[in-house]
Amino acid sequence: MTRKYDAVIIGGGHNGLVCAFYLARAGLKVRILERRDVVGGAAVTEEFHPGFRNSVASYTVSLLQPKVIADMRLAEHGYRVIERPISNLLPQEDGGYLKLGGGLARTQEEFRRFSAHDAEVLPAYYDALEVVAEVLRDLALKSPPNAGDGWRGLIDAALQGRKLAGLSIEAQRDVLDLFTKSARSLLDGWFESEAVKAAFGFDAVVGNYASPDTPGSAYVLLHHVFGEVNGKKGAWGHSVGGMGQITRIMGEVCRKLGVEISLESPVEQVLIDGGKVAGVRLESGEEIAATRVIANVGPKLLYGRMIAGSDLTPDFQRRMKGFRTGSGTFRMNVALSELPRFTCLPEPGEHHRSGIIIAPTLDYMDRAFLDAKLHGWSKKPIVEMLIPSTVDDSLAPEGRHVASLFCQQFAPELPANDDGTPRDWDAEEDKAADTIIDTVEQYAPGFRASILGRQVLSPKGLERKFGLVGGDIMHGNLTLDQMWSARPVLGHGAYRGPIKGLYMCGSGSHPGGGVTGAPGHNCAHEVIADTRRFGNGFARFVS
Repeated sequence: MTRKYDAVIIGGGHNGLVCAFYLARAGLKVRILERRDVVGGAAVTEEFHPGFRNSVASYTVSLLQPKVIADMRLAEHGYRVIERPISNLLPQEDGGYLKLGGGLARTQEEFRRFSAHDAEVLPAYYDALEVVAEVLRDLALKSPPNAGDGWRGLIDAALQGRKLAGLSIEAQRDVLDLFTKSARSLLDGWFESEAVKAAFGFDAVVGNYASPDTPGSAYVLLHHVFGEVNGKKGAWGHSVGGMGQITRIMGEVCRKLGVEISLESPVEQVLIDGGKVAGVRLESGEEIAATRVIANVGPKLLYGRMIAGSDLTPDFQRRMKGFRTGSGTFRMNVALSELPRFTCLPEPGEHHRSGIIIAPTLDYMDRAFLDAKLHGWSKKPIVEMLIPSTVDDSLAPEGRHVASLFCQQFAPELPANDDGTPRDWDAEEDKAADTIIDTVEQYAPGFRASILGRQVLSPKGLERKFGLVGGDIMHGNLTLDQMWSARPVLGHGAYRGPIKGLYMCGSGSHPGGGVTGAPGHNCAHEVIADTRRFGNGFARFVS
């Protein structure tokens, strides 16, 4: 083996970089092993057509923790996010549109075109959501209490539960609704306009292979609103230089602290000796010794492919086999000769610098999910379009544009043909991509003709390129049984795996998916706490 490291991190995605930063700052010797030729995981910027660059998978900013941004001094190294002027535009099937965002008064004025009632209740809805979102913000940078830790776990649970217990009874009812109800059931209790419900309900299906009628889908809606941009809560924005600019900066910061980053170094197996980790073996056969192995890959990949079954208990193996993945996501990036001209708003405007969502009603979203279950993908998919080149001219040649198409619902595994023969995404992804283009074309005639090139990533393509099992951008479903102390499994929710010296710092841990940096931050603090607790000589603790 090579010389021994205090910690080896599998995967150079943003959470792995954040974790490495805090560990190195605390004095640990850290090495990151990344299988691709660039750091960033799913948050990378690449040229996908000559002269055209874009964020390949992750594509927009809100959830990245302000503490992480400040601690890593990202802004001093060029981190910059441009806010959307409005949150989203939703073209309607009748040729109309609904705009969401731009301030409360403006959104209320927009809602009045659809429902006076919905405009009036909007402030109360925002207030109810914000109360719960504030609790989530507080919990995001805290390790969940770990079941099985005795009094320590009980004390942690009591401390973290104080904010929830201190909420008014009305707010506690909202918490219960958000964690258990379907998005439709929640929104039906507030609003009457189908367009307004769709404007909020879209967040419930982002990265969620489910219908807005699925119980628990209301939480996914909440998961996407507890972020902030430039100090504005709930805002979203474009990262200048693409999402890869964020992780490029993170990589630079880590290297300056002495973190070794090895590219094109795919890990084959975590090495276990005497019931504790000893290091890792690369696919090349090289073995790297480490006191701790920290996985920034999803639980399915870690426990299903990188650790021998004989090193795990039968119960843990069964639990991991049942850990659900698959976000129903299909990603496209397109190079455009001109801006799309939407029937509802054909001229250039603020909507081109915001999110454009083709999902006019909750029924539309429900049909998309049912189609995917039956046929493999939606006949009319849910499409969110962002055009970052409208605010960042480094991404495309002058007068040209790039667009991100984030699409739902697409089965992680295609159902078999009627005669029972299997189907494969490699053979069918172009047909699915054409369906997406056809869908946009219905709302923006001429869109197809403006496409100069495209990059297509089916669920299988996302798994192959980024290691996202089932194409799951969240590293695992965000359902009540796979959240907080139970993410990825009860008893191992505080970032420690079932083997001594094994830790988890990816989105398969609390608080879940998105470019947050929270799992990386929290995991690092648990590692540092363990080094202090067990007297390994690393006295500096990072708050």
